[in-house]
Amino acid sequence: MSDACGRVLYCHCANAKVIPMATKTAVLEGLNEARVEFDAVSDLCEMAARGDTRLRELASAEALTVAACYPRAVKWLFASAGAPLPESTTKVWNMRVETPEAVVEGVLNSGIRRRAPADAVPSPEPEAQLAATSGWKPWFPVIDYSRCTNCMQCLSFCLFDVYGVSADQKIQVQNQNNCKTECPACSRVCPEVAIMFPKYRHGPINGEEIKSDDVRREAMKVDISALLGGDIYSMLRDRSVKAKSRFSKERDDDRALQERQNCLIALKKDFDIPAEVLAALPTPEEILAKAEAARQRAEAALKAVSAASAPAEGPA
Repeated sequence: MSDACGRVLYCHCANAKVIPMATKTAVLEGLNEARVEFDAVSDLCEMAARGDTRLRELASAEALTVAACYPRAVKWLFASAGAPLPESTTKVWNMRVETPEAVVEGVLNSGIRRRAPADAVPSPEPEAQLAATSGWKPWFPVIDYSRCTNCMQCLSFCLFDVYGVSADQKIQVQNQNNCKTECPACSRVCPEVAIMFPKYRHGPINGEEIKSDDVRREAMKVDISALLGGDIYSMLRDRSVKAKSRFSKERDDDRALQERQNCLIALKKDFDIPAEVLAALPTPEEILAKAEAARQRAEAALKAVSAASAPAEGPA
């Protein structure tokens, strides 16, 4: 298809049920009935996790219209795959909140190319071909670098080596497969609301735009060494005042610590792991050691950043 008329990307979000099937079906039917030329993919999150080169091709189009989920999530999913989207030429229609009619109309009004009635171009892939391609639900954190302050709190908090630092000491998501499905705990301790899980049910963790009254500006100082000992919840309650906004219900320190414990319990309860594998899980002592190692990595990265930004001393 011609990039001069723009390209259209449709994401079926096959690995999660956050977009109603009725909505996805109606959008597909509407685009086909209007004879719109579009790229249909099974799951944008999975493509981003794999670093799919098609994302760079799409991002380089003269204009791109996307039918997927929250625009903030789509933007940073592309960026995480090394395919930053130009804001001035990209439009995202959110099938999680928009009606199918609004999505189709928005795509049609974006200046895209349509097939001529006589064209023998086959229709885009039917829904059966857009089904999930693997047993892995692409669940992993996506960093909004417009909000991230490189505080390294996520690196210190995560016990599963999901995070790392780049050569220039910038926080990164390096091991997506290590993330525990349905555990958004790291997003709850990010002081700047910079961590998203696009397949999460509720905002702003799912990629919704951040509202001013959503953000608790004071960073939550989580003492990881106390995770397995002492009354951690009482200590955290004393440390911060509960906000009454809708956001505080989705993101607070009590729930974050509890979720990190729960994800270990879920390995046995939800994934039916054999006893011999469970016996190989980290002991409490090993978990504490892992947490301490993560803390040291975060401190080392912060010291390196500080040293790099410090003004050079002149001759004595």
